[in-house]
Amino acid sequence: MGEFVIKMPDVGEGVAEAELVEWHVKPGDPVREDMVLAAVMTDKATVEIPSPVDGTVLWLGAEIGDIVAVKAPLLRIEVAGEGQAVAEETPSPPRGEGARRADEGAVSQVAREPSSPPSEPPPSSGPAGHPLAAGEKGRVAMPETKPLASPAVRLRAQEAGVDLRQVSGSGPAGRITHDDLDRFIARGGQPATAPAGLARKTATEEIKVTGLRRRIAEKMRLASSRIPHITYVEEVDVTDLEDLRATMNAGRKPDQQKLTILPFLMRALVRTLAEQPGINATFDDDAAIVTRYGAVHIGIATQTPAGLTVPVVRHAEARSIWDSAAELSRLADAARNGTAAREELSGSTITITSLGALGGIVTTPIINHPEVAIVGVNKIMMRPVWDGSQFIPRKIMNLSSSFDHRIVDGWDAAVFVQRLKALLETPALIFIEG
Repeated sequence: MGEFVIKMPDVGEGVAEAELVEWHVKPGDPVREDMVLAAVMTDKATVEIPSPVDGTVLWLGAEIGDIVAVKAPLLRIEVAGEGQAVAEETPSPPRGEGARRADEGAVSQVAREPSSPPSEPPPSSGPAGHPLAAGEKGRVAMPETKPLASPAVRLRAQEAGVDLRQVSGSGPAGRITHDDLDRFIARGGQPATAPAGLARKTATEEIKVTGLRRRIAEKMRLASSRIPHITYVEEVDVTDLEDLRATMNAGRKPDQQKLTILPFLMRALVRTLAEQPGINATFDDDAAIVTRYGAVHIGIATQTPAGLTVPVVRHAEARSIWDSAAELSRLADAARNGTAAREELSGSTITITSLGALGGIVTTPIINHPEVAIVGVNKIMMRPVWDGSQFIPRKIMNLSSSFDHRIVDGWDAAVFVQRLKALLETPALIFIEG
């Protein structure tokens, strides 16, 4: 028998190191050629590392969250024959940064979407005689989706022969905890049929901040520590806009994407930024240089099961409202399913963030460094408005916008938001050229 050493591959031009974000194997596991062994993350993308050989894992050279240099030994595999050391293996193509793990363009935002799950352990992998060992009658086939769980929970489940897709998670976004796994095993592998009774919970779970969450934390720290924010909130009466949107949706063609409020805001942004180009800019505070852009590349904060990412609608200034809606939908889908390309997740010049119906009354959005402004959309609510003689029901939405106070004065921020307000309250102005 011999050893085959897999080293950290060169995962991109100019990339000298990458963060290990996931192991799919542990020492003693059998592996086969092309089986995914691990996933590593750079500033731009997550790359899966496949096995070039059949064999058995002998040693892992890093832990989740470690930064590994290119060409450093990553793992050793016992193989038949003499074996050999490999300088670097060819990684799988990068997963879409929009969901699998991404960072460029995150405001407090970036994300990753689960990719196809690793193969479940074969029936014989469960401990002999274990009540949950594979082969047990009554096991139900579950959809091919990868449940949210920490590496430690996945390892325990694999050792116990538990298919995590059968386990209901009680953590955030349905994340499966150690307690969830314990309860599942205690029930003999049967799904819960009734809520648990009142009982004290004493368990704790420590989750290492790695991968996407680490990137988000770094981006947030950078933006919060280096950018003095000023946040300006204004009410916008969107009653007429909502009426127009309903009319346009009722008459749309079969191949046209249904309009939300965001394409209207994007078009209003394009008109407003043409009048205030200093807000469509980035600021390099190390070099003390502000770069203003003629192109309007709008980042759209998008929620995915694993977190937030910011796909970028490029050249919004050249897109109609229908084209903006179609591109927005395409990018959001790509971000959620992990197929967004690298260039689709970077290069924004201003960002829109919206929580939709959960948008609250007011938010204080954090600027997507190195941009100088971000526009936050709050939820639409019906409110009584005095028209001079009586109260009438109107649909009101707040805009919560933040600006880099080093570059944008309060007066300019107010002028910017008031212009957006005027366009959204009289939506016909959005479509008038010149």
